Amino acid sequence: MPSPAPDSGPAAGALPVVACVGGVVHDAAGRLLLIRRGTEPGRGRWSVPGGRVEPGESLAEAVEREVLEETGLPVRAGAVVGRVRVPGRGVVYDVVDLACALVDPSVVPVAGDDADEVTFVDAAALEQLSCTDGLLESLGAWGVLPR
Repeated sequence: MPSPAPDSGPAAGALPVVACVGGVVHDAAGRLLLIRRGTEPGRGRWSVPGGRVEPGESLAEAVEREVLEETGLPVRAGAVVGRVRVPGRGVVYDVVDLACALVDPSVVPVAGDDADEVTFVDAAALEQLSCTDGLLESLGAWGVLPR
C-alpha cells in the first residue's frame, strides 16, 4: 500500500473514498502472510492481501473473500488492527486491516487474483523484501509484525 495520508476528515472538493480491507494473517510460527502485487498500485511489491469492499459486504466478509481470492487460504476475520488512508488516482483508499485466523493451517497458499506470489515471512525475511510504501511502519505501529 502506498504511504498513508493523514486522516483529515471530509473537506470541500475532497476525493471520493473507496472502502478497502487488508488481512493480517500469521501462521502458527508467527510468520506473516504476504502477497507480491501483480497489479498497480504497488505492482511487484509485497503487501498483505486485500482489496475493495464490495457493495453489501461487511469488512469481515470482504477480507475473508480477498484473502481467499489472492492466496487460496480460507480465514476467519477477527478484530481491526489498524486503518490507513492511501492516496490513489482520483480517489482515497480507506483501508481497514483486520487480524485473520487460518481456518485450516494445512492448506498451502497459492497466488491468485491480482497476486503473482504468496508466502509467509518471518522478521528476517521481511527485511529483504521490497514492500509497499508505509506497510512496515503501519504494521509495526499496530504491533503485528512477524516474529
